Amino acid sequence: MRPKLSLRARIFTALISLVVIASFLIALVTIYQYREQSNQYHELRLERKEAQLQTRIEYILSQSPFPNSEQFLDSIFGEVVFQIADEQNVNFNIFNTDGKLITNTQLPTNDEAVSISSKTLALMHQNPAKNFVEISSDGQNRSAYSFIKNETGEAIGILNLSYVDDDSLSAMELENFLSRLSQVYLFILGVAIILAYVVSRFITKSLEEISDKITQTALDKSNQKIDLNPPGKELSKLINAYNDMVDQLAESAVQLAKSEREQAWREMAKQVAHEIKNPLTPMRLSVQSFEQQFDPNDKASAKKIEEFSSTLIHQIDTLSTIASAFSNFAEMPAQESELLDVVKIAQLAMDIFTEKYVVLETPDQPLFARLDRTQLIRILTNLVKNAIQACAETPNPSILVQIEGIDNKVCIRVIDNGTGITTENLDKIFEPKFTTKSSGMGLGLPMVKNIVETYEGHIEFESNAANGTVFRVWVPLVNAEK
Repeated sequence: MRPKLSLRARIFTALISLVVIASFLIALVTIYQYREQSNQYHELRLERKEAQLQTRIEYILSQSPFPNSEQFLDSIFGEVVFQIADEQNVNFNIFNTDGKLITNTQLPTNDEAVSISSKTLALMHQNPAKNFVEISSDGQNRSAYSFIKNETGEAIGILNLSYVDDDSLSAMELENFLSRLSQVYLFILGVAIILAYVVSRFITKSLEEISDKITQTALDKSNQKIDLNPPGKELSKLINAYNDMVDQLAESAVQLAKSEREQAWREMAKQVAHEIKNPLTPMRLSVQSFEQQFDPNDKASAKKIEEFSSTLIHQIDTLSTIASAFSNFAEMPAQESELLDVVKIAQLAMDIFTEKYVVLETPDQPLFARLDRTQLIRILTNLVKNAIQACAETPNPSILVQIEGIDNKVCIRVIDNGTGITTENLDKIFEPKFTTKSSGMGLGLPMVKNIVETYEGHIEFESNAANGTVFRVWVPLVNAEK
């Protein structure tokens, strides 16, 4: 993550950047303007030379003893082209209308070196009234093409005028101007640096004092008000708001202390009610299951009575632990650490659920972990109860509880095909007092998470509306022989 610049640094950087960017843009505009002016100058100069040359050619045609037709071009101009070149101080070529060189002012005549491109020739014949200019790839040479016409307006030849863009003078002027401009902007940059430092320090000095006061503000101590003279119109509202907050904070501190004591009792009562409710539900389910399934004539009735009694005793012990913790204002329930067979405890915890779609899968061998027996049962019953509630509206509900050992850890999975957890609630399910149910205190999953983390484990889940939810509880696996 990049470190954030201070306000002073941002103001200083902004002012300097503004000057640098302005200098750079002005230099670019200046170079562009010089080039545009130079290009426009060469275009106009080429047009003038071409117009002067056409005027001279028209005069030669009018004074020639030969007919003004294409076949007599060589006779008409002959040696006179050199005279025209000396008068106009230009070099030019004369072609017939098919693009064949008739004469030029550069001796000796080289027909292969001087020619008209087929593309230019085609464009000229398509639009005889228009003059065409070709610019070389390096942008330094221009060639103007125009028709030579007789007194009747008939094209009898093509005039080609070559022109070299000489920008040496313009380039020297541009270089001198940019040199002077850079000296001016170096001076402006120096002034801008000093001004930016002074302005940024002036602006942030008051803000730093206000920031120091706000940083020292605390609810549990007496806070000092800000006194800046003069504060400035822009900061006065902020200072007044802070001073008003200090007054309100002092009043709120007293009310908050009282409110916190009352809230602590409310939270304690809510938590105790939730904790007591957890073992009561399994007890009720156990009694109902026992009433429905107990048969006095069954040979295994004694074992079932023993298991039923064991379940009730465990839940009663849980209630006793909660009551003791509440009376002593301690964390509840007190957690013990004993070596437990997670498989056996899971089988015992699942006996209280009579729903046929709740299925337990366990390995054949025991899996040991150091946990609190009551807390382990609470983890399982909470997760399964949540899964049952999630499947309440599912046509074919299915809840699978899996126990297995993976990489020196015991993994407890609770998989359901219920409604799943909505996207907006994914980050909230472990928050205390958060619940999507119409009843309940929203402490079940936070409690499970707290228990699991107490024993150096962790809990994770996956959920979507289409496939339901999978909760995974991981706790360290212990070798029973150690």
